[in-house]
Amino acid sequence: MTGGRVLAVWCPDWPATAAGIDAATPGAVVEGGRLAACTAAARAAGVRRGQRVRDAQRRCPDLVVRERDTGVEGRLFEVVAEAVTELVPKVEVVRPGLCAVPARGPARFYGGEEALRVHVQDAVVEAGYDCGAGIADGLFAAELAARRGGGVVVPAGGTAEFLAPLPLWVLERPELAGLLDRLGVRTLGDFAALPAASVADRFGADGAAAHRLARGEEPRPLAPGAAAAERTVRAAFDPPAERAEQVVFAAKRLAGELHAALAAGGTTCVRLAVEIGFADGRVLERLWRHDGTLSSAAVAERVRWQLAAWRPEPGTGDAVWGGVTWVELAPDQLVPDTGRQQALWGQSAVSERVARAADRVQALLGHDGIVRPLLVAGRDPGERVVRVPVGDLPPDGRPDGPWPGAVPGPAPAAVPPEPLPAEVTDAAGARVTVSARCAVSAPPARIAVGGGAAEEVAAWTGPWPVAERWWDPAHARRRARFQIVTAKGRAYLAAVEGGRWRIEAVYD
Repeated sequence: MTGGRVLAVWCPDWPATAAGIDAATPGAVVEGGRLAACTAAARAAGVRRGQRVRDAQRRCPDLVVRERDTGVEGRLFEVVAEAVTELVPKVEVVRPGLCAVPARGPARFYGGEEALRVHVQDAVVEAGYDCGAGIADGLFAAELAARRGGGVVVPAGGTAEFLAPLPLWVLERPELAGLLDRLGVRTLGDFAALPAASVADRFGADGAAAHRLARGEEPRPLAPGAAAAERTVRAAFDPPAERAEQVVFAAKRLAGELHAALAAGGTTCVRLAVEIGFADGRVLERLWRHDGTLSSAAVAERVRWQLAAWRPEPGTGDAVWGGVTWVELAPDQLVPDTGRQQALWGQSAVSERVARAADRVQALLGHDGIVRPLLVAGRDPGERVVRVPVGDLPPDGRPDGPWPGAVPGPAPAAVPPEPLPAEVTDAAGARVTVSARCAVSAPPARIAVGGGAAEEVAAWTGPWPVAERWWDPAHARRRARFQIVTAKGRAYLAAVEGGRWRIEAVYD
């Protein structure tokens, strides 16, 4: 939605709902070591989004903690979107947990905006999910209206007045809100009263967009393109595709073509329409919020959600109804592309020739048939490098640090697929142990790796204690690491856990 009257449907604490935690249970969903969402019962106990897990459990010892699964969130929210689609067309999924529709036409049909709001809210509740529905001028104000007491209707032209008393944190820009608070600006009304030119000079483009929201306007002016239909891309399947993976792979390729065509014309799209045609004549259509930020892999993932939500029966696996005959991607509402900053020294993207070759290999071997290694943050050498299918986005959700107990440099040369068994003994031949207080029983004198002959230890350092997932008894780990160099020049990263030694990495 980029203007006019908008109806927003907001499902509270959607990540927790998708994880199977009801509002009456103190629960939270964790992403990257911090709480991404929590239930109303958890908030009543002092738990807040963004807290570390241990801080939240200190406030609420009975807290149910689950890892976040964005794929499940997207697939499950399709049920909500479909319930809204039964009443009004052109449903736009902004993100899992929030969707929106133009309100002006449906409001006339249902006898007014309040009647429309109640109809939609009841439809979602009947589908099994709690929600709030609100109507206002623009998506931002409509979402906030949906969050207020189950939903309200903001009168036309009254958006600025509705937003004025709200705190700055509703902008979801914590750094900007913190800075404004230190400057004495504490509500959206205070922020909206500042001169627009001064805000843009002081806070840049993002601050200017937030200022427009505070004034009850959209974050950027509407500039729709008239030639959106010419950018539509389509793929046909003959014979019909019988597996969802075939459709997802084609959608990924189409998204790449669409992005290239839009970039060549200096435009991007606000929303993306995905239509899927089946052999029985059925057509599935869904609008997804784009704003120029969805990669080809992200578009393909949304097609997967769309298909998963329409699967006829549980247990049918990857099958789709009678086969898919075509899939189409159509940009909705073209806007000028403001551009992206490229790397100063050369391009960081994969060349077109390599990308085409990777696509051909993936077509033969499947989406996971060709991967690329990526360096990520972590504690173990084996988890610092992850393999991501070519074309997919790098994994997110893992914080940059700090990582207490991480192995210091230099990085090891080789990491075995599974840790190798080892024996580390002292000068008397007794196994070296580490106490709960990280006290070493005796200096390591010999090391034998994988059942081989023992070697003299020339140098060693450690221990570095590592305690992981102490809040989860099923996955908790406690170990101590050593770096050991033998008289023959071999260097190992060794770890002792539960009295047993393992070689986690080799330095030579």
